[in-house]
Amino acid sequence: MSNSARDNILQRLRREAPTTCGKETPPNLPLSGEEQDASTTAVPERPFPDKGRPRGASSAVSSHNWDKAERIRRFTERMTAVRATIRHADRTSWLDKLAEICRKKGLNNLLLSPNTDWGQAISIQAARFPPLRHYDQPIDGWKQEMFYGIDAAFTGTLGGIAETGTLILWPDAEEPRQMSLVPPIHIAVLDTNQLYTTFAEAVQEQGWVEKGLPTNALLISGPSKSADIEQTLAYGVHGPKELVVILV
Repeated sequence: MSNSARDNILQRLRREAPTTCGKETPPNLPLSGEEQDASTTAVPERPFPDKGRPRGASSAVSSHNWDKAERIRRFTERMTAVRATIRHADRTSWLDKLAEICRKKGLNNLLLSPNTDWGQAISIQAARFPPLRHYDQPIDGWKQEMFYGIDAAFTGTLGGIAETGTLILWPDAEEPRQMSLVPPIHIAVLDTNQLYTTFAEAVQEQGWVEKGLPTNALLISGPSKSADIEQTLAYGVHGPKELVVILV
């Protein structure tokens, strides 16, 4: 087929294409020879705004000037909205608050790491708490107890995000991922001096890049939730059914 015949066919198809609101909506057809020539005309690119960043990129990271009290308020509001429990304390009363939580929930035991600062403080006053189970051996040696015999686990946190109501955890050998995943109740303590407005602020202020990024960083916003095809919400299917956060 000659080029002129091909161009005539393409132009005819475009003229007969369906229209929408009186405007032609051409199908995805190849360009005719004349159209190809016209399409090669250079169109200058519009420079990106905001010092070279792609349009809209500046809105990807929120910027809020929240003071500490506002960050605590926002964090509490967002966490409670997803059925997490928040308890407020200070350096002198957080152990009292933890003992109260254990008592009210009727815990038969509490899993913790004896080698963290928080865990050591609890262990020193062990008589105030239900029997403490120390995570001090590989999981293979007590997997059955871990999955079926632990009522709750206590962990520290790396920080928190006020904007989304999120805990930041870096699991390690002292507090492995299983501690915040397997037991039905997860009790976490958060130092409010490590409560940041946004995730980006936490990464920057804590120097994640300089320290070296972790192999596994957890962002926890409430207890485990899942829903079936009928949107019936269930808690605790893929993780703890309860999350309790002690703000210190």
